[in-house]
Amino acid sequence: MSIARSPRLVAALAVALAVATGCGSDDGGDAPAAQTGSETRVFTADNGDITIPVSPERVVATGYAVPALLEADAPLVGISTWKRGIPLMSEEDLKKYEELTKVAGESAAETNYEAIAQADPDLIVIGVPKPVLADIDLARLEAIAPVVAIGPSVPSMWRDLSKKQSDAAGALAGFDALRGEYDAKAKELADKYASVLPQLKLAHVGAYGEVAKGNFQREFNGSWGTNVVEDMGASYYGQVKVKGGGSKDVSEYSSIEEMPAAFAEADAITYSVSADGSVPPPVQYVMDSPLWKELPAVKAGKTFPLRYTEAATYGSAVKTLEAADEAFAPLLRK
Repeated sequence: MSIARSPRLVAALAVALAVATGCGSDDGGDAPAAQTGSETRVFTADNGDITIPVSPERVVATGYAVPALLEADAPLVGISTWKRGIPLMSEEDLKKYEELTKVAGESAAETNYEAIAQADPDLIVIGVPKPVLADIDLARLEAIAPVVAIGPSVPSMWRDLSKKQSDAAGALAGFDALRGEYDAKAKELADKYASVLPQLKLAHVGAYGEVAKGNFQREFNGSWGTNVVEDMGASYYGQVKVKGGGSKDVSEYSSIEEMPAAFAEADAITYSVSADGSVPPPVQYVMDSPLWKELPAVKAGKTFPLRYTEAATYGSAVKTLEAADEAFAPLLRK
C-alpha cells in the first residue's frame, strides 16, 4: 500500500514525531490540533474511543454507512459498493453513488486498502457488524486515517446507527432533516390506520428462507421486514424460540411443516417482496405450499406484500412506509 502519497499521513507522522520529542500537548488529542489547524474530538465506536476530526472534510464509508452518509450529504470521497440499497436510493443519491470511487466491494473481505489510501481520507467510517470486523485489517486502515466502526446487530438499530454514522461524519443537519420527514410520514400513517392496523395480530414471511433445506423465514418485531411498519401501528406476535444473537434474535427458520402452527393465530400475514413487486423464491416457496392456502389469514384474504424491507436509513424507510400504505389500503375499504 503506497501510503506515502497521502499528505495527511505525512502531517500525521510529523505530529507523532513532535509528540514523541515532547512538543505535543498532554490532552490526549481532544484539544485543537495546532499543527494541522483542525479540531478533534473523542468518538465512541465499536472499535473503542477514537480521536476524529470535529469537521471531517474527506470521508470514506463502507457497508451500512454508505446509504446513511449519502443521504446525509457527508463529504464522501470513497465508498464500498452497496448493491442491495440501489433500489432504495433517490435519484440524487444514486447519482452520487455511481460517481464516487469504489474502495471496497459488498463484503468486508473485499476492502481495497490501496484505493482507500489514494482517496486520502481524514476519516473512515466502517458500517459492518462487530463480528465482521475480524475480516478487516484495522491497523492498516488506522495508518491511513482515524477509523470508526459503527455496525448493526438487530435490524431495527439502523435508526441509532445512521445517526452515529452521520454524527461522526459531521453531517447531522442532513440526517435530522430526513428523520423529521420520516417521523412525519410515520405519524400520518399511524393516524390513518389507527382503527384497523393495531388490532391485527400479524405474522411476517421473510425473504431469506432456506428453500434447499425446506425452511421458511419468520420475522418478528424488530426485524427487517417488520420494524418500519411497526412505526405505523403494526405489531407482530410471538418471538424466536432460541435467540442466536443479531438478526437471529428477531427472526427464525422453521420447517415448512411447522407453518400451520406458526401462523395459526395470525389475523393477517405480510411478506417481503422485491423492489419491483416480484416475489422472491424463498417466499414463493411458502406461497406454493398447500399448507399456506389453508392458513386462516390466507383464507380470509388478509395477506399483504411489503416492498423495500431492507431500508436502513430514514430516507429509504420513507419509501418503505409509502409502499406499506399502498399494501395495507384494502384494510380501509372493508
